[in-house]
Amino acid sequence: MSHKARRWFLFWGLLFAVFIVRGFLPWLLVWSVAPDLGFIGSFTATFSNDPRVIDAVDRASPLLLVGGGVFLVSLFLQWIFVENKNYGLSGEKFIHKHGLWFYAIMSIFLTFMIWKCISIDPFLALGASIGSSAFFITHGFKKNAEENEKKLIKSHISDWSKILYLEVIDTTFSIDGVIGAFAFTLSVPLILFGNGLGALVLRQLTVSNIERIKKYIYLKNGAMYSVLVLGIVMILDSFGVHIPHWLAPLSTFIIIGWFFYKSVLNHKTTNH
Repeated sequence: MSHKARRWFLFWGLLFAVFIVRGFLPWLLVWSVAPDLGFIGSFTATFSNDPRVIDAVDRASPLLLVGGGVFLVSLFLQWIFVENKNYGLSGEKFIHKHGLWFYAIMSIFLTFMIWKCISIDPFLALGASIGSSAFFITHGFKKNAEENEKKLIKSHISDWSKILYLEVIDTTFSIDGVIGAFAFTLSVPLILFGNGLGALVLRQLTVSNIERIKKYIYLKNGAMYSVLVLGIVMILDSFGVHIPHWLAPLSTFIIIGWFFYKSVLNHKTTNH
């Protein structure tokens, strides 16, 4: 892109990502699991202290949690089996070499989830199905983005076309963050604040020095293992298992912190 187009995308694209995409998705999710609130009612519900509204969201939360949990566990399975990675733990290389098993494992996982959901509440099975559908839809967008990235860089299409393309990709990746946030809290205002702050920080790091981030080669590993833990927490919570509120954030900090430390040690060793 031209310098002007880059600046436009980093400013207006950020506003769109924070206030439109990450603001609209939680509202849409609340409406999908509590349709009795109505479309407008779901929006006001996200900022309401009305006990009836809170009760409606709480009653619908298992559907949201099981769908989000299936989505996140599927995301982890796709990473551990299929994606190229820096191997941070023993066993990752072996699993990656047998990546063809991904579809078999996914099928077994989804079959087990739907069977388990039906035995508890048939409505939960719908949530599990929605979660898997959301994964495969976003996975398809991401795969298409990877295949077209090199063509896009070499092409001579307009900056506006590239900006629109990047916004579509940004929207697809926003789904991961919004769904994962529900593992920490069902409070939509907190989710909006957290995702907005995350988008600001990530965009700033990207602009300042992306090469510095690339030195920490195991950060992606930490993020994906955190995704697995969050997915399991959401699934267990949807099944009625009591999960302490501090477990999700604490596990995230520990896992990512450990892989960050491992990345620092690797960087020092490599440079010496």
